[in-house]
Amino acid sequence: MKPFFRGVLFFAAAALFFSILTASPAMLSADEWSVLSPDRKTGLVVLTRFPGLDPRIAKEEISRRFRRLDHYVKDMSYGKASVEVDLTDWYEMPLPLSRYAISPSNLKVDKSRVTDLIQHAIDAADRDHDFSRYSFLVVFLGARFKEYGMIGLCGYPGMLGWSRTLELRTKSGQIVPGGVAIFTSQAHLGTLFHDCAHVWGGVKDGRRVVPCLYDHDLQERYPTRDTGWEHALINLGYWDPMSCHMISFDLPPPGISSWTKIRLGWLNPEKMRLVNPGESPEILLGPLSEKSSAVHAVKIPLTEHTYYLVENRRKAGSFDIALPGEGILVMYCDDRIAECRHGKAPVKLMNADPGIPFLRGAAFRLPDRPVFTDRDKGIEITVIEQEGPSARIRIRREK
Repeated sequence: MKPFFRGVLFFAAAALFFSILTASPAMLSADEWSVLSPDRKTGLVVLTRFPGLDPRIAKEEISRRFRRLDHYVKDMSYGKASVEVDLTDWYEMPLPLSRYAISPSNLKVDKSRVTDLIQHAIDAADRDHDFSRYSFLVVFLGARFKEYGMIGLCGYPGMLGWSRTLELRTKSGQIVPGGVAIFTSQAHLGTLFHDCAHVWGGVKDGRRVVPCLYDHDLQERYPTRDTGWEHALINLGYWDPMSCHMISFDLPPPGISSWTKIRLGWLNPEKMRLVNPGESPEILLGPLSEKSSAVHAVKIPLTEHTYYLVENRRKAGSFDIALPGEGILVMYCDDRIAECRHGKAPVKLMNADPGIPFLRGAAFRLPDRPVFTDRDKGIEITVIEQEGPSARIRIRREK
């Protein structure tokens, strides 16, 4: 090829690339948006054991679980995000496990014990690892749920607060990046995601971007599955692991809701349909789990801080196969609310069938419960037709 034509091709390619880089999100295809917005989570997993206690889990099994977490994150983000971790060797903590053990109730956890565990773990790994290479930290315990008190938790932003920046330092002065999640050897994939998502979301304006979506006050009364844990699932039930962690130990966790995808930056703005007052569109809403869906969610603004989100959930794919039901979910969102306390939450499912406990019948669907109505706000959402896995819905809004 002559130099002149090589130069023309070079400048044409450069112009095309620049046009993609400067395009607004609404102009990008899903593939372009994914490629141009990589979200790579890099973690250091510090393996900790305790005097006189066998970890009872192999390093390869721990590595396998984090590979599954990577698969889950890639699926939930439509390929936008990924997880890569390095595992340390086993470090023995200076105190017996009983000195670190905590209450299973979030509101009763002794924060000093969480602080000691994190500090002793990062100090143990200090000499062997460069913490600046990572975006988050995991302390993985060679202990089981009942021995420690919780199956998993978020140290920061979590048990140690989030209203102020907490700077964790090793004994040599290394700063721990991002935040810290803590897991026991029995941690389910849903638990791994739940507590890592707190860290990945971070803190904005003194609030966690990705909070727990179960009610903390009810969790104090029902802290474990054998004491009635699901009574705390009053906001999103079993439709999002930020609410339920998992459905059961022998099933994969459900996929995350569109609300959680938005908070993590994983929902392409091009695939969000906005419905303003006076509009009454018909929308073909594809399954939230399918990357190829033309519309993943519908947003209906109400005020500056409140809105409805509408999504289509189907029992399909690697994870939503475990959902409690199928159909259209309608969520009321209030961005003024930071955490789920005293019955209030930043996102709540509207319940299509209150007769089915724990929001398992929350989805609107044909033929028996196709209509959601908010008369006060002049909004009606109707499922009018099922087109394969997609659902055609009609939204009526008064001016």
